Amino acid sequence: MSKITAKSVLKSYKSMIFLIIGITIGCIIGLVYGEKAKVLEPFGQIFLNFMFTAVVPLVFFSLSSSIAKMSNMKRLGKILSNTIAIFFITGIIASIFIIAVVTVVPPAEGVSIDMGVYEESSQMNMLDQVVKALSVSDFNLILSRNAMLPLIIFAMTFGYCISYVSKKRGLINNPVVDMLDICSDALMKMINIIMLYAPVGLGAYFASLIGTYGSELLGAYTKAVVMFFPICIFYFLLAFTAYAYYAGGVKGVKLFYKYIFPAVITPLATQSSIATLPTNLAGTKKMGVPDDIADIVLPLGATIHMDGTALTTLMKIAFLFGIFNMQFSGLGVWATAIALSVMSGVVMSGIPGGGMMGSLIIVGFYGFNTEVIPIIVTIGLLTDAIATMINATGDAVAAMMVTKRVEGKNWVDKIYDEQNIEVEVTI
Repeated sequence: MSKITAKSVLKSYKSMIFLIIGITIGCIIGLVYGEKAKVLEPFGQIFLNFMFTAVVPLVFFSLSSSIAKMSNMKRLGKILSNTIAIFFITGIIASIFIIAVVTVVPPAEGVSIDMGVYEESSQMNMLDQVVKALSVSDFNLILSRNAMLPLIIFAMTFGYCISYVSKKRGLINNPVVDMLDICSDALMKMINIIMLYAPVGLGAYFASLIGTYGSELLGAYTKAVVMFFPICIFYFLLAFTAYAYYAGGVKGVKLFYKYIFPAVITPLATQSSIATLPTNLAGTKKMGVPDDIADIVLPLGATIHMDGTALTTLMKIAFLFGIFNMQFSGLGVWATAIALSVMSGVVMSGIPGGGMMGSLIIVGFYGFNTEVIPIIVTIGLLTDAIATMINATGDAVAAMMVTKRVEGKNWVDKIYDEQNIEVEVTI
């Protein structure tokens, strides 16, 4: 288990600290100079254009390369199928939970910010919306940030086909897989380089936004962020307790809370699900999760199991709907929002600046004014630590549920008997 020090925490949060400093300076400039600060907006637009340019090839190469390298899908069998099913089910449950909350308490209620007029597309029935969300009519249309879900589906299918053809031909080292992998790494490096400009770009954009919209925008942030923290804590206590109970009854709940708290603290300090892996592996094995299940579920979960990301994404979408005075209601709206939140969590989790890329997907998918991108990026920035905690601890309870599905409902009893585990919860 890696030791958490003040130096390691500072290193993990360094980029976020610089972003906050840049945004803060931009806000001060906007408050002091008012509409004159709008002259800085082009510096922010340059940053957004860089990100827009990189997002489509990044998603394609990162997804297709990761899928193409999965040569052992059949061998994983029951463990992998149950893992994927549980990941998606819990992601959907998290999405439904946050939709219920923001329907009762809209995060942008009472906020009056003129961000222009949202040009709503022509009305379509639900099936037409699904078709438009999942597919495009020509290949060139998939190379647009406005067609992210079709691109995701295409990239995953392409990666699977590469893997299938490689195995069929008996290729051990497929040069196409290597090429996809190299392109993915190169684009991730490009994102890292672009993110070096983020404090300046977002700072400039915020100077313009605050200069134009004033303190009303700051009040909107406060409400959204203050809402999100208790939502995450309540979701953790309610949903994860229910999941642990499903996995092992009362004994499962006691095991979960006895060993989960190191995995609660680590992501809050490191802001990374990957950095929490050693802590999670140690904790789940103490819970009695078999090694082969823990070693599959947790690394996979750190990559694609993102309940916290789903919560954040739906909060952002509901916030934008409120700003543009749109009704965030109806099965069609909710279904596409849930699909977008789950898929965004899967695709963006392992990508540097993934929260930024997720925000681009939201804006591109709905066709919102690009001026709102810095707004929702900042919401994600301020809520990222607790969302990461939900992501990481969700992996542990998912491993418990997979164990129940694979080992049977009496797996907890066996652990208590074989290891003589005390049932009292110690914190």
